Amino acid sequence: MKNQPNGIWITGASSGIGKAAAKEFARTGSKVFVSSRRKSELERLNTELNNENLSVEIFPCNIASSSNVNQTTKKILAINNIDCLINNAGITSFKLAEENSINEIDDIISTNLLGPIYSIKSVLPSMIKQGGGTIINILSVVTKKVFSQSSAYSASKHGLIGYTNSLREEVRKHNVRIINVIPGATQTPMWNSEVREKYGDRMMTPEEIAQVIVWLYLQKGNLVTEEIVLRPILGDL
Repeated sequence: MKNQPNGIWITGASSGIGKAAAKEFARTGSKVFVSSRRKSELERLNTELNNENLSVEIFPCNIASSSNVNQTTKKILAINNIDCLINNAGITSFKLAEENSINEIDDIISTNLLGPIYSIKSVLPSMIKQGGGTIINILSVVTKKVFSQSSAYSASKHGLIGYTNSLREEVRKHNVRIINVIPGATQTPMWNSEVREKYGDRMMTPEEIAQVIVWLYLQKGNLVTEEIVLRPILGDL
């Protein structure tokens, strides 16, 4: 597959950081593939991009299902190389540990930890074969600071940063870059409307985070930003 545009696969692209990143990458001329469980929201993304004469390729996918992830990867690779995977899909509950149901914990771990691992496993063989690639993981400031009512979410993000830090050492020789983006409070639907209304002016915007993600991907040569922490200028909420 020669002379192809850069292929960018973004999970959790129906809203928030994923949606903003999809738009920003589309503006660079990349071939953007977007996934989430909500196909209607992905279609809305294309409707918004039509105003700029841009579009993305839609591939609905439940990343908590390894078979669904593998099928989606095969469909994308039939069209274009995957030069960059952005693991963005994520959920939380904002509950005390004693209040979290087992089902809620399973959903959070499956979406935030196992899902990204499935996605990485699915694209890694093709990246190694093509001589390199970039995997960008959208983590969270919970990996740097302790927050209450975030135990399951924290477990999922700590698990992912541990997995990807180890993975990085294994894939350096294949020219595969592993980049962990660690944002603080950002105006996304993960926060309820009351919190966003109260603290929205202190939060970062998805668009600001997306610009950093694109910049990280476009870094060339022997330079790679392996980890970057992004916080609101006034600090954590």
